[in-house]
Amino acid sequence: MHVVIAGNSEEAGRDAVRRIREENVDAKVQFSYLDLTSLRSVHQFVQRFKDRGLPLHVLVNNAGVMLVPERRTEDGFEEHIGLNYLGHFLLTQLLLDTLKTSGTEEACARIITVSSATHYVGEITLEDLQSSACYSPHSAYAQSKLALVLFTYHLQRRLAAEGSPVTANTVDPGVVDTDLYQNLSIPAQLCKWLLGWLLFKSPAQGASTSVYAAAAPELEGVGGCYLYNGRRTKSADTSYDEELQRQLWVRSCGLVGIREPSWRAD
Repeated sequence: MHVVIAGNSEEAGRDAVRRIREENVDAKVQFSYLDLTSLRSVHQFVQRFKDRGLPLHVLVNNAGVMLVPERRTEDGFEEHIGLNYLGHFLLTQLLLDTLKTSGTEEACARIITVSSATHYVGEITLEDLQSSACYSPHSAYAQSKLALVLFTYHLQRRLAAEGSPVTANTVDPGVVDTDLYQNLSIPAQLCKWLLGWLLFKSPAQGASTSVYAAAAPELEGVGGCYLYNGRRTKSADTSYDEELQRQLWVRSCGLVGIREPSWRAD
């Protein structure tokens, strides 16, 4: 594959490219800047990608923040819902046409969106997605992860209704030892430092289900799944609410400033 690494750190992105090329000198890999807290940056990234004329067979939506103090993105969104959800929502929408022209009946293009087990305790507040009334970092994070599952399921229903050669699945990577936990309290960070090696997955282990969703032959043409440890798993009951999926989709289109494509379920 020709891999495009998108991220908001030039240094980290280029270091990742360097390490991959050290392992395989023939690797086709590049870095492209993308800040998901900025709708403008999402549009710029997509334009740069499309200008290269590359196909897009796999899109992995994997960025995220967790338990950050209350703050707003460049566009005025609460950061969890803005970065974790709305940034990925817009990115996926703007790349859908390329995904559709890249997929075929024999080999569908694939959209993989990384959620979290935290979505099981999440609640969607359509009237206050920005958590303005009462901010809790735990609730805001859980809401953003539930939103990703709802989005994935509704997107898959739309793709299937259109007969598009694209599938959408969502992934739970498990508890992974990364910098995502930097906003934990000091006692919690100490516990993580002491027990992380025993209880947490390595980043490579955490990525394994995303890789499985992106490449497994048995998932060819299969969408609308919640995957954990390489297996299909039941997500939260709320995530299967088709009316909530639809309402969130409509609200999200308005927030990111795109027109909702016409569509009617069977």
